[in-house]
Amino acid sequence: MNDNPPLYLGFDLSTQQLKGIAVTSSLKADHEVKFDFDADSKGFNVKKGVLTNPSENEVFAPLTMWLQAIDGVLQRFKDAGMDFSRVRGISGAGMQHGSVYWNNKGEQALGSLDPSKSLEGQLADAFAHPYSPNWQDASTQAQCDAFDAHLGDPTRLAFLTGSKAHHRFTGPQILRFRTKYPAKYQETSRISLVSSFLASIFLGKIAPFDISDVCGMNLWDIKAGTWNERLLSLTAGSTDTSDIKDKLGAADVPEDGGAFLGNISPYFVQRYGFSPTCAIAPSTGDNPSTILALPLRPLDAIVSLGTSTTFLMSTPYYKPNPAVHFMNHPTTPGLYMFMLCYKNGGLARENVRDSLPPSPDAAGQWQQFERLASMTSPMGQSSDLSSPMKIGLFFPRPEIVPNVRAGIWRFIYEPNTLSLMAADETMWKQPEDDVRAIVESQFLSLRLRSRDLVESPTGPNAHLPPQPRRIYLVGGGSRNATIARIAGQILGGWEGVYRLDVGENACALGAAYKAVWSVERKDKQSFEELIGSRWKEDEFVERIADGYQEGLFEKYGPAVEGLDLIEKEVLKGEKSI
Repeated sequence: MNDNPPLYLGFDLSTQQLKGIAVTSSLKADHEVKFDFDADSKGFNVKKGVLTNPSENEVFAPLTMWLQAIDGVLQRFKDAGMDFSRVRGISGAGMQHGSVYWNNKGEQALGSLDPSKSLEGQLADAFAHPYSPNWQDASTQAQCDAFDAHLGDPTRLAFLTGSKAHHRFTGPQILRFRTKYPAKYQETSRISLVSSFLASIFLGKIAPFDISDVCGMNLWDIKAGTWNERLLSLTAGSTDTSDIKDKLGAADVPEDGGAFLGNISPYFVQRYGFSPTCAIAPSTGDNPSTILALPLRPLDAIVSLGTSTTFLMSTPYYKPNPAVHFMNHPTTPGLYMFMLCYKNGGLARENVRDSLPPSPDAAGQWQQFERLASMTSPMGQSSDLSSPMKIGLFFPRPEIVPNVRAGIWRFIYEPNTLSLMAADETMWKQPEDDVRAIVESQFLSLRLRSRDLVESPTGPNAHLPPQPRRIYLVGGGSRNATIARIAGQILGGWEGVYRLDVGENACALGAAYKAVWSVERKDKQSFEELIGSRWKEDEFVERIADGYQEGLFEKYGPAVEGLDLIEKEVLKGEKSI
């Protein structure tokens, strides 16, 4: 038995932390460390990992802080007894959409690092701009309007690039950077995403974009598998797109998500003791990396119930529209990653919880919440399926899906006549009726927007209606048994609802698994095949609720249509943001 089996490192460069995890070939976690930007960085006055300029809605992070964090995380691995010579492969994950602007010194500086000095001290002058815009940045409304209009409308942009224009997306961000900082743009030799920046540091040269993360730029034509010339022209401000293509490294976007980019930089060999044969694989975005934290099969869905709500699904179908995001799957050609993002998730549920009669502590408030949600009938209906339904929208923050201002709307929906009526206090008991309504409205929205991507199972369950195979819940809300039950009642999942417990390191873990697959796969062996054969489900997954329940799933069908009508009604009367 090998007492020192090979290790694989996965990193997650997120807004507030850099996390690292080492796993063995058998996917067993060996070491886990993190570097918190607020608590651990020196010389940066950041709050929750970022700096802000509220007058222009800018949110950004210092690049040298990230460099400090990379050395800091590796030192913590070393202090924990890590033997870097065992590491055979490295991959990473980075928060999506952020951009890094290298100057013409960048490539040379990466390739000539002195192992006796820190990354921060040697690469501070390698950038045309010292900051990277964060995904929370909202400074690009004018640029988003230009992107949405340039190809005709947001629907056309979404069809080609997988998403309509969003403030955080890299194309609009580069356009704004070019117009706000023209001299710095001219100094820019290469542009990286956060993920490819991370790979570049370990590789010792500028790394290419990842085939999935490149789809978060509003510049990549997903079906054509290349850059969209018209969108490049808009971003560059010229019909000659050769310069921006050079900046993007446009000729090199590997289709293979596990491609061998090269061996690790000599800097890390000499400073930390890595093997010179340690392989660097492409780093991907944080959301694509999350779906790699388990061997997710097509039609499995991950629902993250944190402060925001995120719905992720691997699918063979490419059916984009302006309300959702589509990206190439990070490892598996022919599959896509479907993603929904909502600002109002846990915060909206907590607001309803806090409106209930006071309890001694938060646990007591949640117990009240669960009791009321369990006691209330689905959609607040009587036993008569044709009776009115109570459907609400609960948005303490401006929402993305649908795109409306903050507010609360309560309606009575008549499924027989497809009619709506604003609910008053005689029809809707507040806050009691809000409890089940908030949970139902969130899952109804997921079902509404994913229904064209699911299908009926094959085999003995072929008679069932279209739905996901499994629902995996992650995040704080996944620990609420009532929320899990309602998720299964509305979304289905013919194999059930499961809690996926990989701690707070799902992105880093997915990156580490990607490194294992990149190095150890056999010819044409897929990520799902290799990781699926080694992944021990009982260590990470617990079945916590039934999924599809005959009759109840069908009962929610009219409610999906009701929610759709309500959103359209609200959008008619509200100013979009």
